[in-house]
Amino acid sequence: MAHLKRHMMPKMWKLPRKTNVFVVRPSPGPHPLNSCIPLTIIVRDMLGYADTFGEAKKIISSGKIVVDKKPRKNHKFPVGFMDVIEIPEIKEYYRVVMGTHGLELQKTTEKDTGAKLCRIRGKTTVKGGLFQLNLHDGRNILIKRNMYKVGDTLLISLPDQKILKHYSFEKGVPATIVAGRNIGIRGTVKEIKKKKSMLEKSTVVISTSDGREIQTPWEYVFVGELEPSKPSARTEKEKPAKKTEKKKASGPAEKKKKGEKK
Repeated sequence: MAHLKRHMMPKMWKLPRKTNVFVVRPSPGPHPLNSCIPLTIIVRDMLGYADTFGEAKKIISSGKIVVDKKPRKNHKFPVGFMDVIEIPEIKEYYRVVMGTHGLELQKTTEKDTGAKLCRIRGKTTVKGGLFQLNLHDGRNILIKRNMYKVGDTLLISLPDQKILKHYSFEKGVPATIVAGRNIGIRGTVKEIKKKKSMLEKSTVVISTSDGREIQTPWEYVFVGELEPSKPSARTEKEKPAKKTEKKKASGPAEKKKKGEKK
């Protein structure tokens, strides 16, 4: 279908459903319909850089919006979880994160836009004895050794896709629930319950910071956490030192002054 009615759009788009009949339908791409937001809606409704569909389309077609280090000129391009949005002209940078009501934009710095977390959705063997990792955002990475499992998360560099860090799906790792009724809740993997029959599903118990324990399907859990970049040593030196007030000396001269006042 080339169109999408507003009453059928995903709830995470946060648009009024009765103002118009139709809404922009994202084009086929790295993210499915129920877990992405079209670039037009991000520019017009979430960031507020345009008032109309035509204005948003003109901004995007000019190549001013960069997603994962690539200028995207298709106004229907689907943007999903962990994608990085850059607007170099005004020096603004955002990362798509998962909130309690769906996808949200989180401000970040230019230094932190050079990497993103990707979940391994599938793994296959290809010609030449190589292993192909299929990531959640449509990327494919070839590796020589079979050292990663489905469900693990990789921190990759952008745009060259080099693996910087690996998060195994195991107990004690930070995790985010990215689907279901507990969407957006963050915590730590406490227990992994594997299915014992074909009728069962593998589930994961997430322990939150407020002491709750939430059980959710295994495929709803995204392990790993982005660490903000640390300030350089030069930045630390440039910080002004805190001024300390000098203590008044309590000598005989001071006692004499106090006595004169009396």
